[in-house]
Amino acid sequence: LLFIPEISETEQSIEGQSIGFVFPIYSWAAPQVVEDFILKTQWSGTPKYVWFACTCGDEMGKTFDTFTKTLKKVGLTLNAGFCFQMPETYLCFPGFHLDSKENEQAKIDAARAKLPGVIEDIKACKLVRDEIVGSFPRFKSFVIRHGFIKNVTDKKYHTTDACTGCGLCATKCPFHNIEIKNGKPEWQGHCTQCMACYHYCPQNAIHFATYTQNKGQYYCKEK
Repeated sequence: LLFIPEISETEQSIEGQSIGFVFPIYSWAAPQVVEDFILKTQWSGTPKYVWFACTCGDEMGKTFDTFTKTLKKVGLTLNAGFCFQMPETYLCFPGFHLDSKENEQAKIDAARAKLPGVIEDIKACKLVRDEIVGSFPRFKSFVIRHGFIKNVTDKKYHTTDACTGCGLCATKCPFHNIEIKNGKPEWQGHCTQCMACYHYCPQNAIHFATYTQNKGQYYCKEK
């Protein structure tokens, strides 16, 4: 089991009979960091079964097609894809909001109920195209996503006076993109907009421009 953010900066050689990719949807496609990882990794042998499982707030657009194309560039053939709707967490665009508590719980319950069947399909190496395409999928996955990738930035992140300098945002950032300086977080320019810093902040003191104001958090409580 490999965590892509931890190994994305190193050269990898991977071989296996079954290879799976698990990722959240970013702007109706796989995250750019996942695609970059696939393209620079040395894939040895010919795996029997290649699959992905993705999570999305509402829909995945043409992810199945775009991911298939990326895998083909390195000689891998996609055999199956699975999609799970999960609570909405991306809030950096106008009009994007968290789910209601009722919708949040309904998505989690549905995902838990679906998971055992997906596990059995993967074990049996079944050919599955499980997708939630949504409306205008080509426009979202090929046009909007292109603009998203070009404009991903952390320059608009800032903290309010509620920030205590606890450093949890820096600890939870999967790309170590945050440093605590003079008791406040500073973003270092290689953000993917996963929003872990925003949702983990116990004071809700981190914001992205004005887009996240008064939107609340999908709060990730420490276990």
